[in-house]
Amino acid sequence: MHFLIFGFALYFLPAIIAAVRHTHNATGILLLNLFLGWTMIGWFVALLMAIFSRPYYGPNWGPYCGPGRGPYCDPYYYRRGW
Repeated sequence: MHFLIFGFALYFLPAIIAAVRHTHNATGILLLNLFLGWTMIGWFVALLMAIFSRPYYGPNWGPYCGPGRGPYCDPYYYRRGW
């Protein structure tokens, strides 16, 4: 039973990575992994897509560095030791 759960987790590892990183093409990676993951080439392509895709930052999600931003958006904030 544990072997089966581990096998499914390993098979869907690219889709899990894409979902955790909130990539913009997580659904495409899941479908690629589901239908072509068994070929191992499709699995490696899905894994590379999941690792190298940029995370999606929507309008109200993720780092906000617009007008009225806090000191945390300053690239030199952490270097100053404040």
